[in-house]
Amino acid sequence: MASEGTVLRDYLRLAPVIPVVTITDARISIDLAHALVRAGLPVIEVTLRTSAALDAISAIAKAVPEAVVAAGTVLAKSQIRETIDAGAKFIVTPGTPPKLAQALSEATVPVMPGCTTVSEAMALADMGFSHLKFFPAAVSGGVAWLKSVHGPLPNLLFCPTGGIDRASAASYLSLPNVACVGGTWITPADAMRSGDLAEIERLARDAASLRGQT
Repeated sequence: MASEGTVLRDYLRLAPVIPVVTITDARISIDLAHALVRAGLPVIEVTLRTSAALDAISAIAKAVPEAVVAAGTVLAKSQIRETIDAGAKFIVTPGTPPKLAQALSEATVPVMPGCTTVSEAMALADMGFSHLKFFPAAVSGGVAWLKSVHGPLPNLLFCPTGGIDRASAASYLSLPNVACVGGTWITPADAMRSGDLAEIERLARDAASLRGQT
């Protein structure tokens, strides 16, 4: 678990923002990944919210080796092996009930489990997880929550996700216990539907610039 934590830490340091992407047509996935990597956002979370997700993860893993593709919205033990077999470099969950947490602790790739409360964060820390997704961040205390938990939980790093946009991202990234943020604003639904990769790349370049602004 310690070595996997180091690997995950290195992934999360690659860019200030992880695009959280819902892909309905896997055929766009390779071009999308190339656009995000070019723009400076090589870590891409593909959510398991569509039937195309596993194919998209597999396509990116095979065709865009510069990308670090993560499987997001993992909800069940069965999905752990599916996502690893597809080529996911790490796994992300929105929340982490005990049975799922136990299964994730035995995964062969790094895991960033989701939490919303201090108790959940402490339970995950006890299992060896040091990098957590704070979700849904904006409605669960946001920046104030993260500031308040840094004192009692100084060894945990978070990737707040949920309700974060370009305007609020910098305030999260300025915190010492935030490794990066997750966001959907880089790949808006209308741009994904129309295949407007130029707009997505523009938004990604702007998001990548946040590292130098905090």
